Amino acid sequence: MKTDWKKLYDLAMAVINPHEISEQMYVGSVAAVVLTKNGNMYTGICIDTSSSLGMCAERNAMSTMLANGENEVEKVVAVYKDGTVMPPCGACREFMMQLGKNAKDIEILLNNDGKTMSLGKLMPEYPY
Repeated sequence: MKTDWKKLYDLAMAVINPHEISEQMYVGSVAAVVLTKNGNMYTGICIDTSSSLGMCAERNAMSTMLANGENEVEKVVAVYKDGTVMPPCGACREFMMQLGKNAKDIEILLNNDGKTMSLGKLMPEYPY
């Protein structure tokens, strides 16, 4: 894994903290980091609920990014509590694509071997 990805990976691993909030909510088994075009990094953790009100770590990180006035993502990494890199789910991919015309260029870490791919290649039929 290249040094720039390793930094993001390590930051994601640092915020993983799996624990139960209540009988209906468990958080922190997945963490994500979003690197913006401005060089800022935003973290997020997954929120798993007994209903569909939860949120993936990637969307949580991007929500924080948006709250801080940024909307241009350069890189995204998500990591499971055991250290496994996880590509974004379909909902997260769609959320990212809706960030704008340059969203197709967002680079995503796909695995622990350092394989990356642009969001546009992960969403080949998206009507830009």
